[in-house]
This record gives sequence, C-alpha cells and structure tokens, in this order.
Amino acid sequence: MPEKTGVGWWWAQLPLCLLLSLCSPWVPSSLGKPKGHPHMNSIRIDGDITLGGLFPVHGRGSEGKACGELKKEKGIHRLEAMLFALDRINNDPDLLPNITLGARILDTCSRDTHALEQSLTFVQALIEKDGTEVRCGSGGPPIITKPERVVGVIGASGSSVSIMVANILRLFKIPQISYASTAPDLSDNSRYDFFSRVVPSDTYQAQAMVDIVRALKWNYVSTLASEGSYGESGVEAFIQKSREDGGVCIAQSVKIPREPKTGEFDKIIRRLLETSNARAVIIFANEDDIRRVLEAARRANQTGHFFWMGSDSWGSKIAPVLHLEEVAEGAVTILPKRMSVRGFDRYFSSRTLDNNRRNIWFAEFWEDNFHCKLSRHALKKGSHVKKCTNRERIGQDSAYEQEGKVQFVIDAVYAMGHALHAMHRDLCPGRVGLCPRMDPVDGTQLLKYIRSVNFSGIAGNPVTFNENGDAPGRYDIYQYQLRNGSSEYRVIGSWTDHLYLRMERMHWPGSGQQLPRSICSLPCQPGERKKTVKGMPCCWHCEPCTGYQYQVDRYTCKTCPYDMRPTENRTGCQPIPIVKLEWGSPWAVLPLFLAVVGIAATLFVVVTFVRYNDTPIVKASGRELSYVLLAGIFLCYATTFLMIAEPDLGTCSLRRIFLGLGMSVSYAALLTKTNRIYRIFEQGKRSVSAPRFISPASQLAITFSLISLQLLGICVWFVLDPSHSVVDFQDQRTLDPRFARGVLKCDISDLSLICLLGYSMLLMVTCTVYAIKTRGVPETFNEAKPIGFTMYTTCIVWLAFIPIFFGTSQSADKVSGRAGGRLLAHGALLDLGRTSLEAGLTGVPAPWLGNILAMWLCPVCVLSFSPAPANTKASFMWLPSLCVGHPHGLGEVGAVIALH
Repeated sequence: MPEKTGVGWWWAQLPLCLLLSLCSPWVPSSLGKPKGHPHMNSIRIDGDITLGGLFPVHGRGSEGKACGELKKEKGIHRLEAMLFALDRINNDPDLLPNITLGARILDTCSRDTHALEQSLTFVQALIEKDGTEVRCGSGGPPIITKPERVVGVIGASGSSVSIMVANILRLFKIPQISYASTAPDLSDNSRYDFFSRVVPSDTYQAQAMVDIVRALKWNYVSTLASEGSYGESGVEAFIQKSREDGGVCIAQSVKIPREPKTGEFDKIIRRLLETSNARAVIIFANEDDIRRVLEAARRANQTGHFFWMGSDSWGSKIAPVLHLEEVAEGAVTILPKRMSVRGFDRYFSSRTLDNNRRNIWFAEFWEDNFHCKLSRHALKKGSHVKKCTNRERIGQDSAYEQEGKVQFVIDAVYAMGHALHAMHRDLCPGRVGLCPRMDPVDGTQLLKYIRSVNFSGIAGNPVTFNENGDAPGRYDIYQYQLRNGSSEYRVIGSWTDHLYLRMERMHWPGSGQQLPRSICSLPCQPGERKKTVKGMPCCWHCEPCTGYQYQVDRYTCKTCPYDMRPTENRTGCQPIPIVKLEWGSPWAVLPLFLAVVGIAATLFVVVTFVRYNDTPIVKASGRELSYVLLAGIFLCYATTFLMIAEPDLGTCSLRRIFLGLGMSVSYAALLTKTNRIYRIFEQGKRSVSAPRFISPASQLAITFSLISLQLLGICVWFVLDPSHSVVDFQDQRTLDPRFARGVLKCDISDLSLICLLGYSMLLMVTCTVYAIKTRGVPETFNEAKPIGFTMYTTCIVWLAFIPIFFGTSQSADKVSGRAGGRLLAHGALLDLGRTSLEAGLTGVPAPWLGNILAMWLCPVCVLSFSPAPANTKASFMWLPSLCVGHPHGLGEVGAVIALH
C-alpha cells in the first residue's frame, strides 16, 4: 500500500472526484508504465513544463458512441506534428535550455461535449490545492499519481470545440493556442481572453471568399454550414462581407444539423436545387459533412451542376473527396498560407510501431493506413485483410501527403515555447532550469508573453498575434482538378489583404477555362434597364426602353430631347433626320402639274385678251376686272411653286404674301362683278337710270380696296410674327422612332392660316350670296349663272378640303403609326403631304378657275378668234348664247352695259 503524507490530502481529492464523476470516468494509471505511457486514454509525456494538446484523433461517433472512425490526416498528422515540435524544442540548446517540455494530449473525437469532459484533465492540478506528494514505502510508483500541472493548451481543431474548452480554461487562467479554429466569435477578447490562434479569423477568410466570388463574376450563391460556431459564424461573416461589398446575393442559407437524420443530405441537395441558378455553393462545414454532401449530390445525379467553394476545413484534404473526385471537380478551396514542412515528412515517414510507442493511437493508424491487422485474433475467417508485418513503410506502402494544418500545429507549439523562453529570461535571469518565480507558471503572465511573440515559423512566415489573439490573414487558394486520370489540389492564387487569382490556372468541368455562371439574372441587353427584385439586388427583370427613351444607366431610361431619337441599340440619342417637300416627290408632282396647266391656260387667255383687247366681245366681258381676275388666277397657280420650294426667310415671306393674295384678288374681282350685276338689275326694277359706281374705274377702285384689306392684314402679321422657317418634329413623331422625321417648313400656324384665308373665304361667301341673288336675272344675261355655278362648286370644294387639311395634324400619329413605314418606303411623309396640301390651297380654286376659264373667259376667247362679222357690235347685240344651257344671247341691256 502506498503511503500518504499530509492529512488533508484525501479531503482535497473529494471535490475533484465529484467534478470528474459528473464529466468522465477517472481511471488511475497502471503500475510500472514507462515514460510516455498512455494515461486515461491520453498521451502523457513527462517534462519540467507540461503543455496540453487537443486533437480530433477520431471522428464523431454515432448511435450513442462518443467516438467514431480514426482521422488519419486531421487527427494523427496533427498530433504527430505536436510531438515533432516538442522534440525539436527539447533538442534546441537556444530555446528553453535545460528545460524540458512535456505533454498531455487528449482526443476530442470531433465533439465539443466530449472535449469538455477530456479537458477537465488539464485543471485537475489546479482543483487540487494540496501540494504534497505521494510516495510508496517500497520505493515503487504509487497507484494514484498526482496530476501534472498544465500551463498551456495547444488546440483545439474545431471552433465549437475550442469555444467549449476556452470557457473552462479561462476560469483557471490557462492560455490556449489553436492551430485550426477560425470562428469570428473567438476574436471576442472579453469572452475568450485566454484564447489565441496561429490561423486567421474567418472574418479574413470570409472577405477572401467574397473577393473570389466577385472575381469569378458570380453574384448569386447559396451557403451551407455545419451547425455550430465554426459553420454558422463563417457563413454569417461571409454574408456580412458580401453585403458590405455589394454585388453578391445569397439565394439560400442551409444549415447541416449537428446530428443529421437519414436522408437529411438528400433533402439539402433538393433544397439547393430549388434555386438552380445559384450553382455556386459556399461551404463552411467539417470534412464529414462535406463528404456526405458530395455523396448526396452524386446520388441526385447532379455531378457537375454545383460549383463548390470550401473554407479551410476543406482546404486540401483528401478525405472529403476520396472516391468522389468527379463530384468535387472544380471545387475552389481556401487554406491559410502554408508550406510543407520537409522535416516533418522525414519524421513521419520514419515512424514505426517500434519507435512510436508514445502515440497510443499509432497502432490503430497503422492498421487503417496499411489495411492490415496486428492481431491474428482480429482476422476474420474468409476475410481478405492481411496481418501486419511491421515492415510496412509510410509513403512507400501507402499514399502520404502532409495534412494542411501541420505547419500551424508546429507554429502553435513554438509560440508557446517562445513565450515560455521570454518569460524565463525575464523572471529567471541567469538561472538554469525553472526558478521559484516560474514554479508554478502564472497563466496571466504567460498570456502577455504569448501575445508579444514575434518569430519566424517553421515555414518561414512570421508568427504574431494582434490584440485579440488572432493571426494576420494570409491564404492560399486551391482548385481541385482532374486531369489525365489524376487529381490534385492546384494552387491558383493567394489572398493577403487583397486577392491575387491566376485565372489561367483554373480548370472547370466540361468548360475548360471558361468561367461557369452562377448568376440570378442574365445581363440586360443594350437598351434595357434593370428592374431589381425587392430584397434581392442581384436579381432583376430586364425592361426595354420604349418609344423615344434611351438607356441612361443600368437602371434608368430617359426620353430623348424633342429633336432627337434613340439610337438603334437605345444607348444614346441621335438627331432626327430633317426632310422637306422635294420637287420630285409624288406629293409635289400633281400640284405642280396642275399649276403648270393652269398657268398655261391662264397665259393663253391673257394673251388672247391682250390681242383682242379692243374687240366688242372682250369689252363686253368687262376687260378691266377680267385682267384682275386673270392676275389672281395666275397668282394662285404660281404660289404652288413657292409652297414646294425649300423653306427659308425669303420663301416663307413670299408664301405669307401670296398664299391668300391670289384668292383675295380673284374673289374681290368676282365679288365686284356679281355686286355690279345685282345692283344693275335691282336698280332696273325701280328706274331706268344706271346705278352708281358701275364704271370700269369704279369697279377697279372697289376691287383694289378689297384687296388692300388683305395686304394690310399681311403687314400686321409680319409685324406681330416675323416670318421664319422651323423644323416641325411633333407632327412626324411616330410611335416607332425609326420612322420619325423633322419637317422643314415655314412657321405658319393653323390659326394664322385660318386668319390668312378667312378674308378670302369671307369674300367667297359674299360672292356666293350675290350669285344666289342674281340667279333670277333674265336669261339673256348669261354671265351671272356661270359665276354662280363656279361659286357653288368652290364652296363644296372648300367644305371638303378644310376638314381634311386641318384634320391631318390631329390624325398624324394614327396615320404614321399604321403606315409610317410604307410612307417612308414611298419617300413621303404625312406632314410633307400636308405641306403639299398647303401648296394645293392654291389649287383649291382650280374648279372655279376652270369654270371661269371654260364657261366665261374661254367663250370670249372663242369669239375673239371667230370671223370678223361675229365680233362686231351689231352682231354681238343679238349673239346667241355660247354657254351650254343658255339658248339666248347676252341681251340688249347686258351688252349695252358691258360696252360702256
């Protein structure tokens, strides 16, 4: 039986036993175990100063079991990295000379609750206040050994595990340095003040991943996170950074349960497929969940559909993608910048069952790595598993690739070693070994030295900590590629405050170097604006700019200025083409033809009248007013050329003068003539004396008085509104802007035109009234009825013409909308037609001008060309009617009056 010194020793053990009984069974060590023997399912290495270690040697168990399968890379590689670092420090004469570092290494089984139970081992010595030792009288080792004092802990791996452990370690002021935990929550120095890490926070990682997503031109992605601090905090940081930077939208944010049920991962894949455009999936998950997600994607026949972007928990590990290479092809992963530690490769490759007995899990690793069994009893009958020979060699008889976090495990151990070295230098100057000031080591002081370290790590990179205990953000970016039947994680870039990505090194399944798409909406075409979906700025509908709108920016359409129209692709405006009535236009040819014919006929009559000016028939026709009438007719026809000529200051001024002047002259002459006839016959009913003002001079005076009113109105118009040309863009503003034209014309408004022609119409109506009053004159006076017929015809033409003319402006859009293209194809526009209608104003009197020429003036011309006896005063007095429908002659009274 061992002897116990100190009366209170057993009482001191009571609180410890109660605490440990709540968390985990405490089994005493066996007798006679050598240095480095297993203790409480852990590795114990004796030393002057003991460091704790937490590693996921096994995965999470199922069906109520705490631990599952062995983790060769994530567990054994990292654990051996700590042992490798301890050996180097203990053999380094310049670092902690004459001080040996020991270790107490535990398996977390990738579960936070199990890690909490295991980590209570680290605080046993602190719970026990009795400093006495246990000795046996026989000199042998005691059955119950005193727990060693752990001054610092290396680990853990998972963020959720580190958070759980950090909560208890801070109570006992034990510093902790993690080699893999990256959750942003751990940067909270008020909650995890004794926690530090040699890897950067996921805040940096999230920023790097957002930068990668933007560089790949993805704007619509889904996120997938393992339940727990690492996954949820990582996704939260990614979402936060994507919102701050803008341009990236989250389609779905899916969480993997901590204890997933059967079919849970198939359900996750179906949910991700609901937003099929979001082909990129951002993963913050542990490697077991990553593997099961890839398996579910393969079962759903979605190989090549998703483009995975994995966080550092995926990194460059083989385990998540083993036998799932095609599903994982093209995956972009991120890992804190590291280098392969060659010394560790030599160390690990040299490990055997004989020289590595300190690692209690190495035998299990050996069996799993070489697919053999160490015990014959473990071999099943008919099994193809062979017996291990102990001659197998790592890297020769099995594949080997250094795990990505090995460097950081070594750096974490060295950070603790450098902090202890600096602490020893300050507290124990000149002393060999530990001095009383470092026995025991004060955790608060050690933390200050840890945060102050600055040295070159095992790979040459600087190891430092900020005020929150975080390492600076430096990452390597990988892509998992399949080429020529082999697979590899290929470095495609890096991130240190900003992204450096080598696109030419990337290779995507099915498309080579062409970037795949993961976007909510396709880019809008030129001339289309984006209408974003509420709450999802990366999703939009493309709406074309319509009518006369052009695209100002991605979100706005704006109407072009009135004199411009949008370009073909609606990205800007261009001047609307300006047209005018051309001489060769069909709208101009017909009025010109009629004008030429009319002018020729008018000139023919004028020449005839001039030649036979003194003959009785010309005198009887009232040659003075006839010349005035012929002048008005000529002006009406000649104005047609002014209407078709190119509008300018001179042309527009002449248009104003002559547009209504010709008709005013003609109507004034006819009005004077009909008024004269009316007064003659009205006077004849009362007396035989002739009425006043029927002489040619009086008639001319009356006519020119009427004409002068027209000229006066024109002068007033010039004063109030000077003449000028304008380009009218409104009447030809068609629904389709391609057919829009600006019409060059004189600035004559409809109101001005009505005022201009109103006086002529007043004369016409008055003349028509007198024509009606004189319709009952004796049949022997055949001049009144042709004039009356002419005026009736003129009124009908005017009544038909005015609505057509003034209605064209109101119907322009309708007509242009239906036939704008056809009008352009024929080289004519509606407003050009309207201009030709204005030219046709001079041809409106054509019917009555023709009537006058045919029914009144032409007979005079015919008689003028008749033999001399017919053109004498004697024969003219009893001349038969030359007008159709008038069988009688001019009559004695009419002839006599006319000859006066």
